[in-house]
Amino acid sequence: MSATIFIPRDAAAIAVGADKVAKAIEREAALRGIELAIVRNGSRGLLWLEPLIEVRTGRGRIAYGPVTVADVPGLFEADFLAGGAHPLCHGLTKEIPYLARQTRLTFSRCGVTDPLSLADYRHYEGLKGLEKAVAMDPADIVRTVTDSGLRGRGGAGFPTGVKWKTVADAPGAQKYIVCNADEGDSGTFSDRMIMEGDPFVLIEGMIIAGIATGATKGYVYTRSEYPHAIKTMRAAIEVARGAGILGPSVLGSAYAFDIEVRMGAGAYVCGEETSLLNSLEGKRGIVRAKPPLPALQGLFGRPTVVNNVISLASVPVILDRGAGFYRDYGVGRSHGTIPIQLAGNIKHGGLYETAFGLTLGEIIYDIGGGTASGRPVKAVQVGGPLGAYFPPSLFDTVFDYEAFAAKEGLIGHAGIVVFDDTADMLKQARFAMEFCAIESCGKCTPCRIGSTRGVETVDRIARGIEPEKNRALLTDLCNTMKFGSLCALGGFTPYPVMSALHHFPEDFAPAPMVEAAE
Repeated sequence: MSATIFIPRDAAAIAVGADKVAKAIEREAALRGIELAIVRNGSRGLLWLEPLIEVRTGRGRIAYGPVTVADVPGLFEADFLAGGAHPLCHGLTKEIPYLARQTRLTFSRCGVTDPLSLADYRHYEGLKGLEKAVAMDPADIVRTVTDSGLRGRGGAGFPTGVKWKTVADAPGAQKYIVCNADEGDSGTFSDRMIMEGDPFVLIEGMIIAGIATGATKGYVYTRSEYPHAIKTMRAAIEVARGAGILGPSVLGSAYAFDIEVRMGAGAYVCGEETSLLNSLEGKRGIVRAKPPLPALQGLFGRPTVVNNVISLASVPVILDRGAGFYRDYGVGRSHGTIPIQLAGNIKHGGLYETAFGLTLGEIIYDIGGGTASGRPVKAVQVGGPLGAYFPPSLFDTVFDYEAFAAKEGLIGHAGIVVFDDTADMLKQARFAMEFCAIESCGKCTPCRIGSTRGVETVDRIARGIEPEKNRALLTDLCNTMKFGSLCALGGFTPYPVMSALHHFPEDFAPAPMVEAAE
């Protein structure tokens, strides 16, 4: 009987040598005459342990990591195929504290299954939501999603059920489901992990959305920087078509639905839904004025649902387990679970799915382990390059939409980037303005011109030129951008700038004059 080991095919694991480790294990097994089955699974999200190799044993899966090519002979000598002791051994994977404390609903299969095995997907509760959906009235599906309290996980936090009902009620012979997989925020990777590690859950969620709203065609719009995700999604779509999950009769029902993957050219602004739709139509990726809303006149002028990957991937468990089951997780108006992504200067970087309600401090210290450098945390940026910088004095903030909004912050795509006390927050504010200037589509003046003037103003502050006057000018620029920009790129750029200015004023103070020695 051959041993079975699991080696991630996730881009984060490949980046640190997972493919080379897989080949080294194959070679070593062949030299020792050992039969071996290697499953290339997704990542569990413990990125500081990648490549994390798992071995199937009678006790359960045993984890070893981070494994390098040089470690492979020693693992065989330690009889790791039977779960033998080794310095890289972490015991049962499910008992690793970082995993054991999570509430995995959306990511329950990610890192567990072969991403392209439909048999694996079914074995681990996949397709149960869709099987229930094909037997339901579409309006009941919409009501279930609405009652679950699911909100957009891409950043806006808009109620998913409300968006679906608008499209369902809109007249139109053709409607579309567009999955926004243009994951461009710094420190975010949950969309990629789903597409690479559990693509069928996204496909299932999109089909359910189609049945609920009357849409028969779906598009996954992602970025050219995600070649592994694109390859996996396209392969999974072919498998789903072959199994009758996609096509003219979904699971033998009267519903038709099919999906295509489309690749963008890397423009950050195409993460904004109307820019994305323009790009998907083959036009320049620039923001559309609203109204009309995409739900009424979206892709090719037809009613269109635009949802983030995690929003759609959360739908199958809601249909399977019920609205109440999902809604009971979380706090306040933030229901369900959220995949928090920890990055930057942090000891235990990775993905952590949990119910809303932890404090920022618990996330940074208890889960993330503090900084990788061992120095004090100075700031964390939540919500990508347009998110506010929070100092440790705000680490009692509860991780939910309203709590962050009350403190001039935003959860966004739930990416958290950590900085230690060596960070210069004036430079971070400058970066935000420069980023906006580079990525602006150019359609509106506050974003296009305001960001350029913002870079110049921060530079004058850095040089000590009329600092008080220029700090006031920077504040005025931010107000203009926040309230005058057409989309969130210009509208949210003030968040990192003003939070840096407000919470770290010492970094914006003129450098003290040093007197020349006599």
